[in-house]
Amino acid sequence: MKRITKFICISGILLLLSSPEFLYASSNSTSGKIDRYALVNRHNVIIKEPNSLNPLSVGNGEFAFTADITGLQSFPEFYEKGMPLGTQSQWGWHSMPNTNGYKSSDAFQEYEVDGRKVPYASGGGSRGYSPAATWLRSNPHRLHLGQIGLRMTKSDGSAAKIEDLKNTSQTLYLWNGFLNSQFELEGEHVQVKTFCHPHRDILAVRIESQLLRQNKLSVVLAFPYGSDVWRNAADWEHPDSHQTRCEIKDGQAVLLRILDDDRYHVRIACSNGGQIKAKSQHEYEIIQRDGDSLEIVFAFSTEQISEPLPDFQTVRNDSSKYWQEFWSGGGAIDFSQCTDPRAAELERRVVLSQYLTAIQCSGSRPPQETGLVCNSWFGKFHLEMHWWHAVHFAMWDRLPLLERSLPWYKAILPIAKAKAKLQGYEGVRWPKMTSPDGRDSPSSVGEFLIWQQPHPIYYAELCYRTNPDKETLEKYKEIVFETAEFMASYPVWDEAGKRYVLGPVLIPAQESYGRYKSSAINPTFELAYWYWALDTAQKWRQRLGMQCEPKWDKIIKNLSRPTIREGVYTGIETSPYTITEDHPSMLCALGFLPQTPLIEPEVMKRTLDSVFEKWDWPSTWGWDYPVMAMTAARLGQPEKAIDSLFADAQKNRYLANGHNYQDARLPLYLPGNGGLLTAVAMMAAGWDDCPDRPAPGFPDNGKWNVRSEGLRRMP
Repeated sequence: MKRITKFICISGILLLLSSPEFLYASSNSTSGKIDRYALVNRHNVIIKEPNSLNPLSVGNGEFAFTADITGLQSFPEFYEKGMPLGTQSQWGWHSMPNTNGYKSSDAFQEYEVDGRKVPYASGGGSRGYSPAATWLRSNPHRLHLGQIGLRMTKSDGSAAKIEDLKNTSQTLYLWNGFLNSQFELEGEHVQVKTFCHPHRDILAVRIESQLLRQNKLSVVLAFPYGSDVWRNAADWEHPDSHQTRCEIKDGQAVLLRILDDDRYHVRIACSNGGQIKAKSQHEYEIIQRDGDSLEIVFAFSTEQISEPLPDFQTVRNDSSKYWQEFWSGGGAIDFSQCTDPRAAELERRVVLSQYLTAIQCSGSRPPQETGLVCNSWFGKFHLEMHWWHAVHFAMWDRLPLLERSLPWYKAILPIAKAKAKLQGYEGVRWPKMTSPDGRDSPSSVGEFLIWQQPHPIYYAELCYRTNPDKETLEKYKEIVFETAEFMASYPVWDEAGKRYVLGPVLIPAQESYGRYKSSAINPTFELAYWYWALDTAQKWRQRLGMQCEPKWDKIIKNLSRPTIREGVYTGIETSPYTITEDHPSMLCALGFLPQTPLIEPEVMKRTLDSVFEKWDWPSTWGWDYPVMAMTAARLGQPEKAIDSLFADAQKNRYLANGHNYQDARLPLYLPGNGGLLTAVAMMAAGWDDCPDRPAPGFPDNGKWNVRSEGLRRMP
């Protein structure tokens, strides 16, 4: 496989809190406050022609709607080739009937750990996953709540196709968070404005065109069945497998959706004389015969919607207010005074990533890797990726957007405790690939990952750094201590080496070691993370006036040291030591994490150089480049940090809509966006014990005059 070993330049189309433990950077601005309106608006997304990889979305973190070039979902087949169109939420899930009564234990296989048998839901059958594991992996799955599109008719009576649209122009106005889409059909102009309510799962649309009164343009809402296949959240082939019950009266419709044992509610309200007609059980058309404009509001909910719906103008006003406050608050970074030719593109990626993670990753539960656009891994979320989706919110002084999802961890404590107990451990073992119920999905890889276990301690520590008070300590202490209890019970004592060992059975963050899970021990990153998290948990005990836990101290003092071979850190201690593909996860031990006694900076420098020289870039993932940047920054190599962010690799590509592209299977990958925001904030605001200069992670060569404000330092 071709190895990419060089990096290229890519040109682009306030609180100061002191504490004995840490400091924050409130501003590195050198010439007054940043003009945030100008900063944001110079990166409005403008699409001039249909592109299947560049649909645009509106949303609020809990609900999102992804639109094609018309501002709605009028041509889903065209976009299915690239980035699918979806209407999704954090709450919208569906399960196929479990006619065989499958349960998690049906997917268990036992593995030997320190002389005892431990069950893991690895799901193995004679060939691939067993039927039980297959069902459990794909259920529940996230729902496409409803396809909302334009129905357009040409003069000859035929349905308009996407290629019939002329003079197309679509703009995502970031400052107000809405889409403005314009095009012509047979010389007639059409304009569509699309807004999402900031706090309710409501989409508001205004359409203007003479085609409305000519009976050539209408809006159609259609409902699919749930889908248990990769990426596709909609099944249009089985209309008899679900029900839609509807009552229509006075320009409004109340709908109940029934999919097996799952239910959700939809309400439609249209103004300006709009009329709603049922075309079939699952399809509803909104028409306008008396004018050239039509305003429609669509609301989605798990519960019956009894309160009055806001009209279009109210949603528009609320959305505009929310987004103006979003951009005016929190952190900001301005690269307009930089002379490095890559700066403009970096600023574009940063601004768009803030928008995308706000609408896709800030809900009440951890997000899936493709957010609320389409289904990756059946719509389930991966807890090892939650860090990459959401840690940046704290660093950009938007901690509430991270905290919205943290109560979910407390909600699943019983099931996480039960799993730990089943496997013979204490505390809680957090799942990997999961859904709202917190049940682990069977997996030959995910079941054996451990690097998601310390994450909740990291989140809690970020909360405390922002609000260092007893209320924060009390709020998160159970999660911190139960997590630490598992982490202290997991390592195995090696009497010969007089040390604690991680594994086997495990797979490190670099999943390419999966076939070695029964022999792999002591991955470099996980060792450092175990040390940092247990040490941090002890600090939480001290902050609460408690004594340190002796068992935790014993683990900390006797934890294995990472393996060094030929002067660099290996991926794991055992053969094959280092595989130069997938994530270069050993770099996380100093970059993702702060300095710990386990890691020698000079060895990590050589390790970073080795990764630059030898790594197989096509096999990497979008968050690997921020990892490299954070490691380089902490090691005092800011030029290499910038080069890392601009590595010439497919999975480091950022599309016109701001999404981090991976491949045809994953056309968007939000951990890449979130990782970028974390790395750039760290480089601009600094980290604990960083060099005392502005923007310490950026080169001090006169080309990176970075202006920032409102950012918080990384641990």
